Amino acid sequence: MSETTIDTNVLGDKIVRVLKNIYDPEIPVDIYELGLIYDVFVNEDYEVKILMTLTSPNCPVAETLPLEVEEKVKSINEVKDAEVEITFDPPWSQDLMSEEAKLELGML
Repeated sequence: MSETTIDTNVLGDKIVRVLKNIYDPEIPVDIYELGLIYDVFVNEDYEVKILMTLTSPNCPVAETLPLEVEEKVKSINEVKDAEVEITFDPPWSQDLMSEEAKLELGML
């Protein structure tokens, strides 16, 4: 394996670990388990793009949460840059939550 080859699985795991340390301020569950992260893309230049949503368009952290995600993902050594794109298509619903999140919130 040449040095220019990205091990996307390893980097992906690191990104997920970082995302699991970011919490929605209104719900005691991390944004990954809440299902707010729709997709993570990494290109050959180690630039990360994260497609995510918020629990609602009026979410009180609509301004700060994407910035927090970008900053924390950028803090990973291999990552050169990170960009968060917010989408409400499809809109977030409780169906997107992991079993772990539902259990945590007493929904199971």
